[in-house]
Amino acid sequence: MKYEEKVRIELEFWKREMMQKPSFLNKVTNNVQKKINSYIPQKVHQAITTAMKGMVKTVLYGSTYTTTATPYPDMSLVQREALISQKIDSYCKTGAAEGGITGAGGFLMSMADFPILIGIKMKLLFEVASLYGYNVKDYRERLYILYIFQLAFSSKQGTTKVFQHIQNWEYQLKTLPEKPEEFDWLTFQQEYRDYIDLAKLAQLLPVVGAAVGAVANYQLIKKLGKTAMQAYRLRLLDQTRLN
Repeated sequence: MKYEEKVRIELEFWKREMMQKPSFLNKVTNNVQKKINSYIPQKVHQAITTAMKGMVKTVLYGSTYTTTATPYPDMSLVQREALISQKIDSYCKTGAAEGGITGAGGFLMSMADFPILIGIKMKLLFEVASLYGYNVKDYRERLYILYIFQLAFSSKQGTTKVFQHIQNWEYQLKTLPEKPEEFDWLTFQQEYRDYIDLAKLAQLLPVVGAAVGAVANYQLIKKLGKTAMQAYRLRLLDQTRLN
C-alpha cells in the first residue's frame, strides 16, 4: 500500500470520529468535569483565561512564535511526516520534563505550568504548519493554527463544530474575518479551560504532582500533534482534489 493511500484511510476514520455524536459516556464525563471545575479556585481559572487571551493575541499579532522548520517545497508527504513525527516526539518529551518540574514545585508552580504548556503547544503547531509547507507569517495560516488547537482541546460538541468549520478550508478563506481582533477568543479559551482533564488538575496536588504533570503534558501534546497532522492532511487532500 502506498503511503498516500494509508494517509487517506486514516483521514477517513478521523473524519468519522470528528462527526460522531456525543456518546452517553461523553455526556457523563462532561458533567463530571463541569462539577469538578466548579471546585477549582477562581484564581486558577483566571490564570488560564489570562494565559489563553494573551496567547491568542500573540499568535494573531506578534512574532513570538517563530519556527526553525524549513518548508521544503519538493519534499514528499512521507518525508514531511517523518520529520513532523520527530518534532512531535521531541515536544512531548519537553512538555513532560516541564510538567514534572512544575508539578514537583507545588500549587503555585503548577499554576505557572498552564501558560508555559500553552506556549510549548503553539510552538509545535507553528513547526508542523511550516513542515507541511504553509507560511506561518500569513494571518490566515495563524488562524488555522488556532482552530487546530481548539479542535484538539474542545468538548465533543465543540470539536464537531470546529471540524465543520475547517472542512473545505480553501473556500472558508473567503469568509474569514478581515481583522484578527474579530476572532472569538472568549469561546476559545472557555473550551480549552473546560477540557483540561482530571489528570492535569491532579498536577496541583502535593506528592503526586510531578508524576502526574509529566504524563499529562506528554499525552496532551501528543494528542495535539496527531490532531494537527490530520488537520493538515485534510487541507492537502482538499487542495489536491481542487487542482
